[in-house]
Amino acid sequence: MSAAEAARAFALPSDDVAVSPLGGGHINASWIVTAGGARYVLQRLNTHVFPRPDLVMENVARVTAFTSARDARALRLVPSRDGTPWHVDASGGWWRLFPFVEGTVTRETARSPDEAYEAARAFGRFQRLLGAYDGPRLHETIPGFHDTPRRIAALERAASRDVVGRLAACRSELDALLGRRALGHALLDAHARGDAPERVTHNDAKLANVLLDARTGEGVCVVDLDTVMPGLSPYDYGDLARSTASAAPEDEIDLARVVVRRDVLRALAAGFLDGTGDLLGAAERGLLATAAQVITYEQAARFLTDFLDGDAYYRVAVDRPLHNLERARAQLRLLTAFEQA
Repeated sequence: MSAAEAARAFALPSDDVAVSPLGGGHINASWIVTAGGARYVLQRLNTHVFPRPDLVMENVARVTAFTSARDARALRLVPSRDGTPWHVDASGGWWRLFPFVEGTVTRETARSPDEAYEAARAFGRFQRLLGAYDGPRLHETIPGFHDTPRRIAALERAASRDVVGRLAACRSELDALLGRRALGHALLDAHARGDAPERVTHNDAKLANVLLDARTGEGVCVVDLDTVMPGLSPYDYGDLARSTASAAPEDEIDLARVVVRRDVLRALAAGFLDGTGDLLGAAERGLLATAAQVITYEQAARFLTDFLDGDAYYRVAVDRPLHNLERARAQLRLLTAFEQA
């Protein structure tokens, strides 16, 4: 089914639609749809990445219905003509449609502490809204996504197999990660003793997943809801800190550039706490700095695991055979910076 045909399956104000590709996404295919003078974002889910699109879309539909009923700025789905929140075509393709949020921009890197604050406040507000969610428990579309000890166990298995003969090239990085094994238990142990209760979390908290008002810079809403599922509140703060506190990219080769911008880190914490308001308990609030370390540690382990497995998961540049190892090194350097912050 073409994008134009898929667009007409939704309850648009006109059947006269114009469709153009929307770049920037790494997983789902996206288009801008114009109909009746309004713009929309049409997406076809990547069913290779999400083999259970039904569970993903049930989560997205539940979350958007709940948040948009309480915040006019929250993302919402446009129903299909048959009233469902998505459309499945004859070939099994899964489609969805969102109103285009006009007057907003996204950033890959925080240009100022103010932008970091607004992004963190948007994620915090998202969690606060969903703190009152009383519908069916969301599906765990990616079981164990932030089970850090499980990620470390996978790293050890990859090292023991050494299927492509790369272990010798990353021995020091492997030792650095395994030497911090206790860190991987910090958040799950807090959950086990009741200090970090299960909540609805985004699980892909990064600056690019927040729409910012182009005029005021205010965080309008969070997007890319495919990984929204049960989790721990500190996961989102930790991932946002990991991906935003340093201006260096996550595959930076010059490790001297991988530093924590302390003014940005302070802004992230302030924004997240302001956004969550009275949702979090004192113990959860006290876990934020630890979460930044845990999620960075976890991501370093995931990159190194993929390096040892022959780059089976993360896409690597054709001219960078050590790309995943370089990513792991950058994350390890960031982890050290968080430990010293």
